[in-house]
Amino acid sequence: MQFCEDCGSMMKPRDDRMVCTNDDCGASTGRDRDREAAFVTTDAQTDDDVIESSEEANFEGKPIASDVRCEECGNGEAWYTLKQTASADEPPTRFFKCTDCGHRWREYN
Repeated sequence: MQFCEDCGSMMKPRDDRMVCTNDDCGASTGRDRDREAAFVTTDAQTDDDVIESSEEANFEGKPIASDVRCEECGNGEAWYTLKQTASADEPPTRFFKCTDCGHRWREYN
C-alpha cells in the first residue's frame, strides 16, 4: 500500500502512475516497480498461516498435551498446535485433536 507524500491519503494505481484518492489533493507519481515488488500480497503467504481446521488436517507429529481430556471419548492425550488468533497482547489459542478418536476442539487461555 502506498500513501500520498503530500496529504497522507492512500494512493491507487491508474494507468502507469499512482494517484491520490483524496480529490482535494490530486497528487500523482510515476510507478516505482522496485517498490511495488516489496509489497506483500496474499500470493506470498504460506500454508503455515492457515489454522488446521479441516477434518483431513494432519496433526500427527505435533506436540502432545497430556493435561487435557477429550469430551468425546475421555482420552487424556491430544495433539495440539498454537495460533495467535487475537491481538498480540492476548494469549494464543490452542487447537487440539484427540490422539484416540480424532475429535477436535480449541482452548482459549
